[in-house]
Amino acid sequence: MDDEALMRGRVYGADHDEPDPGPRPGRSCRELVGGPLDGLLLDVTGWDAEQLADGAALITEIGSYGPGGRAHYEPRPADPSRWDWAGDSP
Repeated sequence: MDDEALMRGRVYGADHDEPDPGPRPGRSCRELVGGPLDGLLLDVTGWDAEQLADGAALITEIGSYGPGGRAHYEPRPADPSRWDWAGDSP
């Protein structure tokens, strides 16, 4: 399986050796679009409306700033189930 196929449907933060890294029943996820985490799902179960509106700065090793850098994602206004990449930061 190539890296792209491995990432598709995977929840951000899931262990790489987990047999089923996809979303769990009863959990709420957002699809990350663009940037280094493109195609991953972010579990937002338990997030309040303000947190959901703010988006997320997610730690990633594959962004512009390497290990420890963050990829920023914001809800898409027309489709809040998809979060668009807004850039990276150290």
